[in-house]
Amino acid sequence: MEMGEGERSVRKKRDYILPTSIIIAGVLISVSLIYSVGSKNNSNVSDTQNNQGQYQTLPHIEPVTAKDHILGNPNAKVIVVEYSDFECPFCKTFHGTMKQLMALYGNNLALVYRHYPFDELHPKARNEAEASECAAQLGGETAFWSFMDRLFTVTPSNNNLDPAELPQIAEFIGLSKTKFNECLQSGVFKDTIQKAVDDGNAIGMEKKGTPFSVVLVDGAEKDTIPGALPFNTLKVYFDTLITNQ
Repeated sequence: MEMGEGERSVRKKRDYILPTSIIIAGVLISVSLIYSVGSKNNSNVSDTQNNQGQYQTLPHIEPVTAKDHILGNPNAKVIVVEYSDFECPFCKTFHGTMKQLMALYGNNLALVYRHYPFDELHPKARNEAEASECAAQLGGETAFWSFMDRLFTVTPSNNNLDPAELPQIAEFIGLSKTKFNECLQSGVFKDTIQKAVDDGNAIGMEKKGTPFSVVLVDGAEKDTIPGALPFNTLKVYFDTLITNQ
């Protein structure tokens, strides 16, 4: 049956509207994706900054004291307080990155290490944290950081380090293997690590993941670093805090 003029007109409009709608929808989806990716990239260093450049509520971490493990100048302009897990592969990467940055910025940048072993993911990490404290007891802060350096070097991460390696690491950095084993087996630092975990939980670490870092500038909380961001990203960020101020 031949269509009337009116029917042909309606069909033409319908045939035109459908592809046009598809094109418009596609453009809207593309714009949405671009905005989403851009927003994510903009939050790589700060997940606390709003559009006015003001900082929203920060975690309000426990103040840095002489009891903390501090690498570098304790009076540095910028101090990164890192919550970390020895069996976390991203923590291993971030540790190397931070050491590179500290070598670059010298006395202007320091690192504070705070234990946060994720028992659900890495049940060996808590024992490794206690082991690092035994190293510190036997050899001071130098031994603590040397123990960490060696542990991150030898661990395959993801809960795959053989516990038998711990006394080997202690001996490698010049500690008495016998005294180290006595310390670790005594469990003397169990409460210390539990206190560290409790402090992490107080700022929501169980939901954040490791590494998670809070940046202090001139002693005040300024920003957060979520995850193991790459060297170049962090360099640009620290340049704004150190070089340009």
